[in-house]
Amino acid sequence: VQLQASGGGLVQAGASLRLSCEISGRFYSRYALGWFRQAPGREREFVAAIKWSLGTRRYSDSVKGRFIISRDEGKNTVYLQMNSLKPEDTAVYYCGYKANSYYSEDIVGVSEYDFWGRGTLVTVSS
Repeated sequence: VQLQASGGGLVQAGASLRLSCEISGRFYSRYALGWFRQAPGREREFVAAIKWSLGTRRYSDSVKGRFIISRDEGKNTVYLQMNSLKPEDTAVYYCGYKANSYYSEDIVGVSEYDFWGRGTLVTVSS
């Protein structure tokens, strides 16, 4: 499985940005895709995730109500719509692939994911 993330950039606080992650390869039927981020000097943290077949979504508390994760099945692409961006959202954003998801809680941990794409940098200026 390969993942290709794009859409990062430099924006001002309050602006919006949409990240995309296109996946390719052979997938399991119960796979999930997630967005994580890593700020300088910090560990990678969960942002949002979606179970591909069910459409179940999970968000971290820090982005709930501002970010929206969605998918385009025809394009094998997952999106992260980021609204009302804050300087603390500045980080490298990564998309990850989890081969088999059986529970609602098994898509929020970094260690749960099997493959990662290269990150895309989001910088939010104040």
